[in-house]
Amino acid sequence: MATGSAGLTGIALTEKQRIAWLRLIRSDNVGPSTFRDLIRHYGSAEAALAALPELSQRGGSTRAIRIASEQDALRELETAHRFGARFVGIGEPDYPQALRQIDGAPPLLAVKGSLPAATRPAIGIVGSRNASISGAKFTAMIARACGQAGYAVVSGLARGIDTAAHRASLETGTIAAMAGGLDQPYPPENVGLLNEIWDRNGLAVSEMPFGWEPRARDFPRRNRLISGISLGVVVVEAATRSGSLITARLAGEFGRLVFAVPGSPLDPRCEGTNGLLKDGAMIVTSPDDVIEALRPLAEPDLFRPQLAEAPAERSGKPLSVPPDDTDRWQIIDALGPTPVEIDDIIRHTGLSVSSVHSVLLELDMAGRLHRHPGGLVSISMLD
Repeated sequence: MATGSAGLTGIALTEKQRIAWLRLIRSDNVGPSTFRDLIRHYGSAEAALAALPELSQRGGSTRAIRIASEQDALRELETAHRFGARFVGIGEPDYPQALRQIDGAPPLLAVKGSLPAATRPAIGIVGSRNASISGAKFTAMIARACGQAGYAVVSGLARGIDTAAHRASLETGTIAAMAGGLDQPYPPENVGLLNEIWDRNGLAVSEMPFGWEPRARDFPRRNRLISGISLGVVVVEAATRSGSLITARLAGEFGRLVFAVPGSPLDPRCEGTNGLLKDGAMIVTSPDDVIEALRPLAEPDLFRPQLAEAPAERSGKPLSVPPDDTDRWQIIDALGPTPVEIDDIIRHTGLSVSSVHSVLLELDMAGRLHRHPGGLVSISMLD
């Protein structure tokens, strides 16, 4: 692998690459999965940026796509520097190893604090914002024991269970996954806790731009970070409709262990956790239940053989030329509002893998493609 590329060996991005990566992920209609496909197809972020306008036009967009400028990227990098933070790329050594493997892993993470926390095996602990005294106390027991056993404790900086998990693991190492930018902590009353996290042995991470105030739809994205960074997720007190259950569901989809602490059937804060146990989550009545279950997963080389999944940059031409209009419409006609697998599109049309992926990128840049869990895609039909 060439010097400066991010991939199997975990070599750092050059500053030029970092700027281009930041520009690409901050451009319209480019999410993590699209980012990876663009790098693979065009070889580098710079080449992908140059291709975005034509891709958007071929995909049916009638408006010019907004592409983040170099000045925008430099401004955000300078903001991060003043804030004491930095951006870590998915193939770099300080990027959480387990997070690399999830579907749609963030290509860049803004991080502040103790970077060694990011490379340790981790356990997620989440639960009710309106935690009971016993729930918070038991959470602290689990977090403290897991920290002493060598695990970083990951949570979402929320009130209640999250706060208890972070505070109990300040000395051993905790990671706060944030829904907004690193400079926009939520809730405001946990600003002091966040300062303690990055001033001691902890780390804060976010995939959102600096200045981004978290909205309701940003919290599931944050929950995905918690599940992705962790080898398993412990849920302590969660109501039936709870963000913690989203974290648990994502953990299951990512192949992580899901733990739940049983609670009183009379306490609505325990309806979700008791439901998880009915669905097969591992019961937790002591910290040892978590530590023993995690032990086989905590091998240092567990994820290392798969690092090639990081999008490595290369020089040269795109992997394929754009398909002609006949092939393009054949692929578009095969799509609809119902999510389908990309392999099914390839089989149905009989066209090459590169042609199908090329058209999907065009639709993505035009804002017409919808990506769903499990790699499924659907299309927004033109009026």
